[in-house]
Amino acid sequence: MDAASESNLVESVCLPFFLRAQNADGGWGFLPGSPSRSESTCWALLGLMHGSAGTGSQASHRGLAFLRASQLPDGSWPATPDEKIGCWVTSLATLTLLGFAPESPEVAAALQWICKDWPADSAPWRRFLARFSSQRDVAPINNAYRGWGWTPATSSWVEPTSFALLALGCAPASLLPSQAIQRRQLGEALLYDRMCPGGGWNCGNPNVYGVAGEPLAGPTVWALLALQGQKNRQENRSSLAWLEASANDMKAATSAALARICLQAYDRPLPAKSLRLGPLLQASDYSLNAQSVALSCIALGEQQLSFLPSPMTELRRA
Repeated sequence: MDAASESNLVESVCLPFFLRAQNADGGWGFLPGSPSRSESTCWALLGLMHGSAGTGSQASHRGLAFLRASQLPDGSWPATPDEKIGCWVTSLATLTLLGFAPESPEVAAALQWICKDWPADSAPWRRFLARFSSQRDVAPINNAYRGWGWTPATSSWVEPTSFALLALGCAPASLLPSQAIQRRQLGEALLYDRMCPGGGWNCGNPNVYGVAGEPLAGPTVWALLALQGQKNRQENRSSLAWLEASANDMKAATSAALARICLQAYDRPLPAKSLRLGPLLQASDYSLNAQSVALSCIALGEQQLSFLPSPMTELRRA
């Protein structure tokens, strides 16, 4: 697929996919015909936002109504409609709503929930007990740094920490809870502590039993996007170098789209002969899912990525 065809991918494939796949309740499932969920609805709304449908289309209005109705009373969003406990999807939903209604009460409630969600594995008493554990040297990390988990009060992981940092970093300062700066500081420190030797991130620990972890595209991109306020740090530069060197090996539409988004956000040139999304997105029916199509819309859209975190110094001044 040449560059001209690539530029038409949003209009010819991505937006028609979302319009066809929207359910009667206004939400989206990950695949056409699957039940609506908050996460897949967020991806669809982000895709529509970055395509020509913009933020004012009927599909967007219906999707926003579904997303708002899915929010739990405590301000969080669950992984599935049947669950009554929120999870990391709260950060993604916050990012989505920030693109449509940044000053909304739903955003304010979600930010409060995010800042109150502390991981239990790094609580002071757990850190004290860990000093005496026979497993303390299996995966040496600094448990004084605290991020976010996939589910509340569990363990810190790279991707949910990155999503939470993006939500806090993109939100209006007037809506941020008082502990937002502390949470961002601890979360950013955790990401740098969990970076793989030589750059990049994987899902969990950078070293286990003395073996260095292998970076993955998804965690690396989300961590780099969350850490844009420190673009000049050596860790960011080495991680970008890994991402550029790995571009030719990316065979999945989601990974390729994420790599394009990240390189563009850091003002880095795209590799000349890789990261073409058309062939990857249309390679199989499963490739046409809400996340991969949305990320392709963002990567190929004319407007810049909507969630770019503000530097911590701006929050301190505010």
